[in-house]
Amino acid sequence: MHPNPAFRATPQDCNLAFARARGFGMLTVNGDQGPLIAHLPFLFDTDTCVTLHLARSNPIARAGLPLPAVIAVSGPDAYVSPDWYGMADQVPTWNYVAVHLRGTLSPLPDEALRAQADGLSAEFEQRLPKRPWTSDKMGDGVMDRMMRGILPFRLDITDVQGTWKLNQNKTPEARAGVIAALEQGDAAAVAIAALMRGLEGPAQG
Repeated sequence: MHPNPAFRATPQDCNLAFARARGFGMLTVNGDQGPLIAHLPFLFDTDTCVTLHLARSNPIARAGLPLPAVIAVSGPDAYVSPDWYGMADQVPTWNYVAVHLRGTLSPLPDEALRAQADGLSAEFEQRLPKRPWTSDKMGDGVMDRMMRGILPFRLDITDVQGTWKLNQNKTPEARAGVIAALEQGDAAAVAIAALMRGLEGPAQG
């Protein structure tokens, strides 16, 4: 997380809403020989708990849980050129959004897996403009056989930290120059520009 408080004052509900909407991140724990990382979807059970699953062969699943863990959730990001500020003596930077969910990762009982897997697919299927897919569409026994390769887990969240680095430390004129330039860029740059316009930096709270 960036140490500048200008980028760290986003209200907690905004950080949680961002993580919930994104629903995908990097799970990290400390292993015997260094950090272990898994890229995975997750589902909020409550504001203080997310559920997820891992392949049985994933090193994290065999890491001697429960363990302290972090899920890092990344949003859009974009390079910012010093030329866009219209100010002298500036340097390049990178604007981005990220939220860290920190807590304790623990295994769930095997019998929790089916409901967890169905809940995860239901969350993302309902976001699509079609009739939702459900596991009921699978042949008899197929889902059960596939689930033998994965295990359910939960992260009990003890701390949520967010960085919304959107040039809040620059003048309105400099920010306007960055927004105008980013709006001519790729999809990620346009997304950052929209956050800068729409939120005027959630660090203003």
